[in-house]
Amino acid sequence: MTEFSAWGAALAGVATGAVCGFTVRRARLCSFGAVEDAWIGGDTRRLRIFGLALAVALAGTQSLVALGLLDPSSSTYVQPALPWLSIIVGSTLFGLGMALVGTCSFGSLVRLGAGDLRSLIVMMVFGSVAYATLRGMLAPVRIDVLEKVAWPLPGQIKGNLDSVLDYFGFPHSRLLLTLLGAALLGTLVWIDPRLRRSPRLLIAGATLGLAVVAGWWVTGVAVDAFEHVPRAQSLTFVSPVGRALYAVLTAPAALLEFGIGTLAGVVLGSFLSALYDREFRWEAFDDDREMRRHLLGAVLMGGGGVLAGGCTIGQGISAGSMMALSWPLAIAGMMIGARIGIAFLMEGSLRGLLQRR
Repeated sequence: MTEFSAWGAALAGVATGAVCGFTVRRARLCSFGAVEDAWIGGDTRRLRIFGLALAVALAGTQSLVALGLLDPSSSTYVQPALPWLSIIVGSTLFGLGMALVGTCSFGSLVRLGAGDLRSLIVMMVFGSVAYATLRGMLAPVRIDVLEKVAWPLPGQIKGNLDSVLDYFGFPHSRLLLTLLGAALLGTLVWIDPRLRRSPRLLIAGATLGLAVVAGWWVTGVAVDAFEHVPRAQSLTFVSPVGRALYAVLTAPAALLEFGIGTLAGVVLGSFLSALYDREFRWEAFDDDREMRRHLLGAVLMGGGGVLAGGCTIGQGISAGSMMALSWPLAIAGMMIGARIGIAFLMEGSLRGLLQRR
């Protein structure tokens, strides 16, 4: 089997991210846009496409697990304790932040590739706060306060749903859960005739799912164990942004990893898509009010994303493909936070929102 060096893993990340950035931008697929469509317009089409991505990722990831190629406990999502308070608080903050920015961290990278300079500022602030929460001055609050409130799991439970069912007397449930989950999510897409006539959306959703599987394979299966301690990771756009910013400033060699490679890849793929569609153009803030809103959103997303353990892609698809117990908590928090953010934007100010309520 081919083993990936640091250079190989980074280049694989660039290629994976580029394909995602290209297809997602062409399909106009956005996680916040999907939530906004569902909350405000009652249109769940884009939300179902993310369900398709999860179905593909779930089937592929669990196939690797079933074949004994991938150990779920080697990922950050499947751990012996569930820091539920940190996940709930962080995901809610992340959802609120992406409403203020108008997209998530992944979407900001896609926008950046198309010439949106607002996203450059957002990602710089986002990465700084994310790294401060991960390893800097905000890390003690995360570690000593929020993550201290955790649900310790019995020794037999690894932090994913099939392990919980095994513990309660339902052994070998992984295959059944995978088949039921993938079939249900796929059916929700197939029953909508409008989605069946939307090849760009279908391709973008399937691509995201396959990219998650590729990430698990590169970092958890094909990685060179003599060069790196295997630590399986897949698509997520929170901590890699912080690590990339830190590496650029202090340790360029640390840039050679799959997660950071995907960041460059998404920007590159989006750039190529914008050129292909002749839609590349420079954009900036319209006024100081818009800038303040984006900066606040970036701060909330950066800190909240680290507390939640991932973004809408990291927790929404990568963690979901592992059937991690953190997945439903993070998704619920992001949905609630986004809804609060939408209400705030519609009222125009926090005072107006409170008075209205």
